[in-house]
This record gives sequence, C-alpha cells and structure tokens, in this order.
Amino acid sequence: MPEQISKYPEITLKVLKGAGAVCGEGAEQKILKKCPAERFCDLPTGEICVYGLEQIPQMTQITTQEIANVVCPPSQGSMFPALDDGLQAALLGMCFALGLLTAKWWQRGKKSAH
Repeated sequence: MPEQISKYPEITLKVLKGAGAVCGEGAEQKILKKCPAERFCDLPTGEICVYGLEQIPQMTQITTQEIANVVCPPSQGSMFPALDDGLQAALLGMCFALGLLTAKWWQRGKKSAH
C-alpha cells in the first residue's frame, strides 16, 4: 500500500474522501499501521497514507536520503565529487601552474645540456 507526499495533504484527503475513501475516521489500518490516523485513507482497493512535506521524515516506505538523491542528485562527472566547484577550480589551477613550472624547469635543463 502506498505512502503519498502532497504539498497540500488536506486537499488530497478531501479528494480521496470525495472518491469514496474513508479518511481520518478511525478506519482499521491493516497494512499501513504506522500511518498517523488523520492521514490514513481506506479504499475498497487498498490503503493510502497521505503525508505533507513537513511529515516526510515520518514516512516508512521512502527515506529522506532517497528523496534527497532525487531533489539534489550528486554531481555527475566531477573529478572530486565531495569538493565544491570553487575548490575544484583552485585545485585545477594549481595543477596547471605546476605543469607550467615543470615545463620551464625541463626546458632549462635541456638548454644547459647543449
């Protein structure tokens, strides 16, 4: 049986009641036993638990981490995904400067060898 997230849970409950669901009226919770009674709906075809945004941490079927991965997915293709963009840019800049210095040093060594 599904848990549902709604920005407007009260309206969702009202719509479900209008469709014949018994919501928040003490209906027996056969499967969704941890659903708050005021958020529970019983329909002939199953049960639904309607959560508002602020109740997401109370959900049992979906974790906050699963939602976070959808809402704020980890950056794709990043060399250092744990670092922010500014730090990555600074590290790349330092690598470039180090490359230039190494190239200058290498060329100096070649000139003195001739």
